[in-house]
Amino acid sequence: MLAWEASEMVCSGRILNSMKRLSLAAAVCAFAALHAWGAQEHVVQGMLLKLDREHRSVLISCNAVPGFMDAMVMQFVVRQPNQLRALEPGTTVRFTMVEQNHEVYAENLKPISGETVEAEPTEAARLDFLHRAVSPNATSREVPVGEEVSDFTLFDQTQTPTRLTQFRGRVVVLSFTYSRCPNPGYCFRLSNNLALLRKRFHDRVGRDLILMTIVIDPDNDRGKALQDYVDIWKADPKAWRFLTGSLPEVRNVAELFGMSFWSDEGFLTHSFHTVVIDRSGRLAANVQGNQFAATQLGDLVQTVLRQDPASVSATGSNSRSN
Repeated sequence: MLAWEASEMVCSGRILNSMKRLSLAAAVCAFAALHAWGAQEHVVQGMLLKLDREHRSVLISCNAVPGFMDAMVMQFVVRQPNQLRALEPGTTVRFTMVEQNHEVYAENLKPISGETVEAEPTEAARLDFLHRAVSPNATSREVPVGEEVSDFTLFDQTQTPTRLTQFRGRVVVLSFTYSRCPNPGYCFRLSNNLALLRKRFHDRVGRDLILMTIVIDPDNDRGKALQDYVDIWKADPKAWRFLTGSLPEVRNVAELFGMSFWSDEGFLTHSFHTVVIDRSGRLAANVQGNQFAATQLGDLVQTVLRQDPASVSATGSNSRSN
């Protein structure tokens, strides 16, 4: 029987805060309920939180399936190990959920694009392709999942120099923005995701979780303009830092995560990236696009927070070592 952990489940949108393993009776009831539907198959989409290639299992924050199950975090066995090759934590996946012999399997597990069909990210993808073609060095700087992120220094909203390495021992979540972004589904949505992380992890943010927003329009977002934008989010610099610097410095940081942006008639065309860095300074996930749920990002962050710092440091990344 596949073991479920209470810390790995979300039922009816509520996180079960208990970190204790579900009792055997509860697990039996859960599978009995699933078995009562018969050997059904359902197409499910969600965010991959963790994978164990050695034991062929995945942990996924699943979207709700109407008439079948609420949104929840579940662990699945994957019987075709080749399906795990192209996957990394933070990837949006679609798969078929199959219950058989009291185990739940993920079949036909495939990554799907994290981008949107809206104009700006589509245009950004085209420009990014051209940028990579003429500037191959930009691609070579991109950090793979499981590798250490190069140190960088930018200035926060209080003009304090901030280095990435000063947060070793804490999990860092960062995204990119600029204050004049006209579409609320773009920069505002990504920043709001961080605000929701602050709310969900209110007792940990600033202590062992740090939020960062990299401001990609330093010519306009500085001084009072930057402070006004920071005030919208009521960001305490001890917990949530809005970082900027010269345009080359900001671009160098963006290239570490494959994030591209260009000026276009006074506005910026840019791709969407939300990055999670583990306590050892290694890239835990690089989530692309803006179509994932904020709760799924929270589930991903919770998974990284729960990792043993010693084991992460020794192996680099669970997904890489398995």
